[in-house]
Formats: sequence, structure tokens, C-alpha cells
Amino acid sequence: MRAAALHTAAGALLLSTLTAVPAAGAPAVSLGSPVSPGSPAATGVAERHGTAVAAARAAATGIDFGACPDAEDLPAGIRCGTVTVPLDYAHPDGRQIELTVSRVEATGKDPRAGERPVPRQGALVFNPGGPGGSGLYFPLIGLLPEWKRLGAAYDLVGYDARGVGRSAPLSCEDPGHFFKGPAPAPTHPSAAYKRERVARAKAYARGCAERSGDALRHYHSLNNARDLDVLRAALGEDRLTFMGASYGTYFGALYATLFPSHVRRMVFDAPVDPDPEHIWYRDNLAQSAAFEARWADFRDWVARHDDVYGLGATPDEVQRSYERARDRLAAEPAGGTVGPAQLQGAFLQATYYDDYWPHRAEALSEYLRGRPEQLVAQAGPVREAAAEAENGRAVYTAVECNDAPWPTDWRVWDRDNTRLARVAPFETWDNVWANLPCAYWPAPRQRPADVRTGPGELPPTLILAAERDAAAPYQGALEMHRRLAGSVLVTERDAGTHGIAGGPNRCVDDHLEAYLLEGRLPVRRAACAGRAEPEPRAPAK
Repeated sequence: MRAAALHTAAGALLLSTLTAVPAAGAPAVSLGSPVSPGSPAATGVAERHGTAVAAARAAATGIDFGACPDAEDLPAGIRCGTVTVPLDYAHPDGRQIELTVSRVEATGKDPRAGERPVPRQGALVFNPGGPGGSGLYFPLIGLLPEWKRLGAAYDLVGYDARGVGRSAPLSCEDPGHFFKGPAPAPTHPSAAYKRERVARAKAYARGCAERSGDALRHYHSLNNARDLDVLRAALGEDRLTFMGASYGTYFGALYATLFPSHVRRMVFDAPVDPDPEHIWYRDNLAQSAAFEARWADFRDWVARHDDVYGLGATPDEVQRSYERARDRLAAEPAGGTVGPAQLQGAFLQATYYDDYWPHRAEALSEYLRGRPEQLVAQAGPVREAAAEAENGRAVYTAVECNDAPWPTDWRVWDRDNTRLARVAPFETWDNVWANLPCAYWPAPRQRPADVRTGPGELPPTLILAAERDAAAPYQGALEMHRRLAGSVLVTERDAGTHGIAGGPNRCVDDHLEAYLLEGRLPVRRAACAGRAEPEPRAPAK
């Protein structure tokens, strides 16, 4: 799934206009398949053995936490260390890589009970998703009021998954060339533009292979799940307490399928659809459709505040204002750095998080009044972050491409997305360009595991989802809930922010705390009223 900075019923209705996409490759892996020498099942046996070997070593070694690397710019209260994992779990004595881990120890004091001492419940490990997102800064969240009770009972542990940051980092191109300057972002691209993007996707895939060699094949979600078990052991935890957001819910679900007896508690926040038939090509189609619905939500909000922004009193008028800005930027990029592609990226963030709505609306209004400074500040590239951004994209691409078969015929992509773009033009083609290297990927593909647990195999788990989340459409939460027996789904109604744990919705946070602190879940599905819409912010006169 495409990361934001770094799928809703409406989206499903839009997808119904598509014909069924042909199966892209081999069926899902059944983790209980018979074993024959040289078969994928035999490799799976070797990988399970390799995981057990690596976990035993990690348990014996532990993690030597000390000062964090200066380059991470983390405060002294956060301590860092490394855990060693095999690059290839089928060969646990082969090449090893190190994952960087960060931690803030439990405070042991409940802020709601006069700093009353509370017992430590172990480590709460977090992954922010992406793929490619860094989790090193997660322990800082314990400073927020919404997280202090959890930070009292748990060591807050973040880490960089394999490929990310200092954890055997991946790269597919020179970071100095990552920000290529203003670029077009056509919603209905020409045949010539498509040919150009196909060529760029092929070149990008080649770059990933050239920079990483044979190691590239080992960066995928199944290995991320295995790494998580080694991290659990290194932390001295017999059973894992884990929270994953977005893509982090997928390999968290893989972990629950592979190692159900190693699970203590798991939270899946903004879950993606784990159906192996949807990983990842169909999931991205669903995401593009859902983005259209969320883009409509944003335009409706701007229209209701036309007295503030002057961008139009109807969603269609707001759309025309956006298109006017896009056309103007195509003719003359703002500040020499912001063209249509940068505009698109900035407003895509608004479909992930409604906290961005006032800022983006204000910047668009200001730009159309001849004052481009805010738009440049919000949409322009941060060149100091080029290496981090390039690394994030490389990990995203490698994991999604390695995880599953993708269509290798450009005509399939062109057909499906041309149809979808007729009803969902906002993000469809940009999502294609982000994922198209997977059509030409040089490394062998995994067969997605069939995420599934039966009654009693897994402790009860908590699933949190916003009903109108575009980056992880709500259907994915329903599918995750169906596949993980004993899970409970809490829905934030009529809301669309991507990731709802520990935010401003007290109802959601109460469910989160009851589960993580007491192991208590609602008897069945629960719903919380949506958070309040953001307040408009008036542009300068």
C-alpha cells in the first residue's frame, strides 16, 4: 500500500465497475502443506527451524541498550541497541544483519491515580507500517497524555524493520537524485507519458537489483514477521505484546498465523486486507478507489467553509479550484520546486489525516490569491530528508514486490487502472507509478501466506479501524476480523483518519487501554462516534 509522506464501502462500490482481475500467480501458501524435498513447504520447514535458532541466540544475548546514534537525534531518555537476525532464515548460520531498536522503560507510575505504582507488563513493540516507516521514534509517544498510562505499565519499544534506516538499509537509486524537481501528475495520462513511466519503472527495478544483489529477495513480510519473533526473544519476552499500524498490521497478522502461541496481546490499527488474493495488486486498486471517496470528503468540508477559504461553495467548485492551481503550477512551478506532482502529494496527505485539512485548504487559497509561500512550505521537497525518503521508497518497493506475484503484462495494469480512473481519478495513476516496478521485478516472489487462526489458537486481539479510512479501506478490517478467530473490531464511525489508536477519540482510547492494561475487550464488535471535524483556519488577509 502506498505510504503517505513517507484502503470504505464507497471504495468497494467504485471497484464494482472493474472486471475481475485475473489471478496474478500461484495460490497462497498453506502453512500446513505436506513437505517434499526442494518444495516451498520444505523451505518453510527450514525457515521455521532457522527462526527458532535465531530466537534462541537472541534470548541468550539480549539487547545491550545504550546511547542512541547521534544521527537519529533522539533524546537521552531513549536508549538504543541492536538485535541480530539472519538475512535468510533458511540458512541461520549464514549472513547476519542487525536491526536497530529503541526503548523507553516503563515509568511504573499511573498518572490518573496520583502516580500510584503499577506493575510492569513487559514490552509493547510497535511498527508504524509503510512498508519502510521507521519506528525508532515511537517511544517518544509516552510523553503524550493519551499514552502515559500505557507508558507506566509497558516499556515502549520501537525499531527499524529490515531495510529501514540503520537496519541493513536498502537503496535503489542515488539519494541525491531522489527529488527530481517539479513534475506533471496527469489524472488521465497520454500514451507517451505512460511509455515514459514504464521505462522509469523498469530502470528503478534494475537499480534495486544492482544496489542490493541477491540479498534483495530476503526483504519481505514473512521475514519481517520472523524478525519480530527474534526481537521478542531478545527483549526477554516469552510472549509478544505488539501494536502494528497500517502495513504493520499485515506482518503482525502473519506473526499471529506463524507463531500464535507466542502472542500475548496484539493491536491492529488501520488494518490492511490480508486476503492472499489481494496482496498487493488488488489491495492497491481498492486503495485508489477509497482515496476518491476521501478526497470527496475533503472537498465537501472545504466547500462548507467557503466563507473562510473562497475555494468554492460546492465540492465541484473546490475541484475546479484545485485544477486551476494544478494547471498554473504546470506552467510555472511555485518557488521553482512545486509542480503538479508536489501539489498532488501534499493533498494526498490530507486524505490520510484530516488534521491536514485546514493547512492544505489555506495553502491552496493563498496560492490562488497570488501568495505561494505556504504551498511551497507544505508541498516543496525537504532535501535534507532525501536519503531517508529514498530509503523508505526502496523498502516499500522491495517488500511489496517480493511479497506476492504481480501482473507482468503492462496491458493488465493499463486496462484496470484506465477503467478505475474514470470514476476515481484523484490517486489512481499515481498509485500505479508507485507500484509499477513490481511488474518488472528481478527477484523471486513469495507466495502470500493464508492469514488465518482457528478458535482457541490465538489469544483475543483488538482491531481498530476508521470507517472511511482511504489508505486502509474498511473492508480490510472486516477481512482481518473474519480471519483472526477471537478478534474484536472497534470501529470509529464516519471518520477517515488513517490510524486511530492513542488519538483524540476517548472512546477508542478507552478500548485500547482496557485491552492492553487489563486484557479486557468488548463482548462483540463495538463502535465509537467519529472525532470532531477540524476547525477551519482563515488565510491571512
